[in-house]
Amino acid sequence: MSYFVKNLVRDEYEKKFDGVKEFVVVNMTGISGVDNNILRGELKKKGIRMTVVKNSLMRLALQKMEMDGACSIFESGPCTIAYGGDSVVDVAKELVGWAKKIKAMEFRGAFVDGVAMDSEGAKALSKMPTRAELQGQVAQLVLSPGSNLAGALLGPGGVIAGCVKSLIENLEKDAA
Repeated sequence: MSYFVKNLVRDEYEKKFDGVKEFVVVNMTGISGVDNNILRGELKKKGIRMTVVKNSLMRLALQKMEMDGACSIFESGPCTIAYGGDSVVDVAKELVGWAKKIKAMEFRGAFVDGVAMDSEGAKALSKMPTRAELQGQVAQLVLSPGSNLAGALLGPGGVIAGCVKSLIENLEKDAA
């Protein structure tokens, strides 16, 4: 590949991955064309994209994009970058699910918050809660002290109201 073509490809990587700060890297060698098309189609429906890259040119693009930490993932062998979705956790969950169906898929690593992870770290991402689940947990944590306080305030009031009601009923029976 000529120097000119290499620069064009590197520039294309920079444009394509501009704004992508988190991704999962897999090896797709040995996957049939049909399985590959089905996989990509299903992931595309969920907003997840996959791109096969040339390692040396991807490392140059990452260095230019100031993501040097991710270069260690692209050392050798064919690499496919999966990115998009709501978060990198969603991408990892989807890929782990597909790796169970397509045995040839192999995790290479992931890049999250400026840190490169190995293949086990990339798989571990799939066990983390998604962004929506985390938001639900935070909302629950924020609301639980308030509901506990309301329960504590209303509990004694309900007991007092019950006592007053039974006193009124007893007085009404005695008056009748």
